Amino acid sequence: MRRTTFPKTGWEVGVIGLGCWGIGGQWGPVDEATAVATVRTALDSGMNFLDTADAYGATPGRSEELVGKALKGRRGDAIVATKVGNYARRAGFPLSYASPLHVTLCCDASLGRLKTDYIDLYQCHIGDLADPTVFLEAFEDLRGQGKIRACGISTVRRDVLERFNRDGHCISCQLDYSLVSRKAEAELLPWCLENRIATILRGPLAMGILSGKYGRETKFEDLLRRSWNEGDGRRAYLEKLEAAERLKFLVRPDRSLAVAALQFALSHPGATVVIPGAKSPEQVRQNTAAGEGALTPEEMEKARAETARFDA
Repeated sequence: MRRTTFPKTGWEVGVIGLGCWGIGGQWGPVDEATAVATVRTALDSGMNFLDTADAYGATPGRSEELVGKALKGRRGDAIVATKVGNYARRAGFPLSYASPLHVTLCCDASLGRLKTDYIDLYQCHIGDLADPTVFLEAFEDLRGQGKIRACGISTVRRDVLERFNRDGHCISCQLDYSLVSRKAEAELLPWCLENRIATILRGPLAMGILSGKYGRETKFEDLLRRSWNEGDGRRAYLEKLEAAERLKFLVRPDRSLAVAALQFALSHPGATVVIPGAKSPEQVRQNTAAGEGALTPEEMEKARAETARFDA
């Protein structure tokens, strides 16, 4: 797999990483053995960037626990990124994060679940953060203790990122970007490129829509996509599904729609690493193929024309 570099740290990572949200059970059940095998297959395939969060899992923290189990004996093979700021929010019991001590406590808990004594990249998980002071103070202290190596934020807003990077210590921004979610092209991706902020592109398969697996009759049972079954959620799903149908010209005997979608995301000059989710070793192996090729200029032009409505 091709490698790329995080500008401020020099970390060398595979251009395709592993989003570990799915292995925690929120996207449907995954048994422990399969989850562990998924992470280890990713490492064997050249995906050395693993992204998780303390909020991920059918029970909060489950994804981190599984990543920790998978990394036994292989910690040095991975750049481990996790997030803080949304623990128990979906369960209705969010923390206030009113003090740096809240962040420090969450970090210690993540270290325990991950079974490691350091986190490579610790990210703020509050995308609309108005005042980053609490997180920045905590991250500075945690760096001093050696518990984290670097910090970043997950947000789709340039103003939030600019505030978070006020001292220049932010090394990365995790943001939503895909063929059917292109708003980041206007400001966020160019700003990151100009300011040497690595970008971690989540949602490159649009929560599965660009995988080619779903249709107009599909009904979703998982916690995260049930809203797609009716009302505005269904209308948005069908609009993106229609776009996916128009993009099937990208499919070839040696390239699936999912691989083409990942290669589109990687094609942006501001892209660093793309983190599709996977719930099985086979899905990992399919995603790996995206790191070995690229869309042609003609394919890019047509794909952008077919999804122009999603760039604003």
